[in-house]
Amino acid sequence: MRIIPLSEGSFTVDASKKFVPFDTTQDQLESRNTGSLLVEIQPFLVITDHDFILFDAGLGHKNKDGVLQLHQNLVNEGINPMEITKVMMSHLHKDHAGGMSLVDDISGKRELSFPSATYYVNKKEMDYAIEQDGKSYLKEEVDILLQKDNVVFLDDKGTVDGYIQYEVTGGHCPYHQVFLVDDGTDKIFFGGDVAPQIGQLKRRFIAKYDFDGRKSMELRAEYLEKGKEEDWTFLFYHDIKTPYTKIWK
Repeated sequence: MRIIPLSEGSFTVDASKKFVPFDTTQDQLESRNTGSLLVEIQPFLVITDHDFILFDAGLGHKNKDGVLQLHQNLVNEGINPMEITKVMMSHLHKDHAGGMSLVDDISGKRELSFPSATYYVNKKEMDYAIEQDGKSYLKEEVDILLQKDNVVFLDDKGTVDGYIQYEVTGGHCPYHQVFLVDDGTDKIFFGGDVAPQIGQLKRRFIAKYDFDGRKSMELRAEYLEKGKEEDWTFLFYHDIKTPYTKIWK
């Protein structure tokens, strides 16, 4: 399998939930609001023998030419966005779901950014996102999922096409889910915001921004050990320096 990080860049985010671009070559974290976190916004493309799989969809920023940055990132890798076959969503917070849809310049209507793909979203997370419209969730960005036929609403645990395992974990938000792609040779794990950075995976701490920080901490420890035993490659959505890696014993 081939892994391609599709970073939208580095950002700081504080209690306001606003994501402010951060230039790691010249900006200083100390100059940002107290409590600001420095994060990468980094969807991933995983290419298998069967699929072009997108894991989460970024903030949905457009470049100076008005092109969705996520689309441009794919084009830069020689991939047509229409080739994406699956969009797997860990959860629907705006920094993960903003690029799922876009407003068409001609019609002015919101459409899915990857109309040829099947979107996979937890049903309870979908309902929760609509109910919690505000700082973290944006109803206007995710509501379109309820209007399209190429969206599959997942239950708590299962397998897609026999080789993509999913499971609701909670932790970061009530219905957060993780994915494990197992093609019989390699295993790639996407932990979304339960395991967003390699540093978080390796140390025990309770994040104040999590819905259930203790559960997230326990899950990270579980995934770390299982990943070592089963030779997983971890994808880190918010890691500034390490997009993906294996973690050896």
